[in-house]
Amino acid sequence: MERLDKRVEDLILELQDMVNGAKAMPLSRDKKVIISGDRIFDILDEIEDSLPGEISVAKNIVADRDAIINEAKRNAEEIIRQAEERRRIMVSQNEITLAAEAKAKDIISDAKKKAADMHKAANGYVEDIMRRTDESISSYAQEIKKARQSLKSSMK
Repeated sequence: MERLDKRVEDLILELQDMVNGAKAMPLSRDKKVIISGDRIFDILDEIEDSLPGEISVAKNIVADRDAIINEAKRNAEEIIRQAEERRRIMVSQNEITLAAEAKAKDIISDAKKKAADMHKAANGYVEDIMRRTDESISSYAQEIKKARQSLKSSMK
């Protein structure tokens, strides 16, 4: 293809050289020149013979470009689809995480309340046992005092 491009370029340059080197027509205002028509037609025929190949190559390039663009569009659509799916999963996971965190807070709050209730109940139980023990000890102490007094009285 490069050889064809070069050949067409050379032919075009040859045409330009012919026009630039041509003799001007006398008394013409718009630079009319005298050129051999046969050589111009030969050059144009060579260019025309070269162009179908280049046009075919250009069409292939355009077709390849269109295929590449279409493939890029398909890839872009797939990337967008995957990104949307990932976003949906992440949102779903975030919702699950938030629900789990809320449930964990409820469980911790409930556990703290139960622990406080158990602590209060345990303190009440211990207080009751200590009160009864104190009452029993006081009762035994009074009985011992009475027994001592009784013993003292009987020893007199």
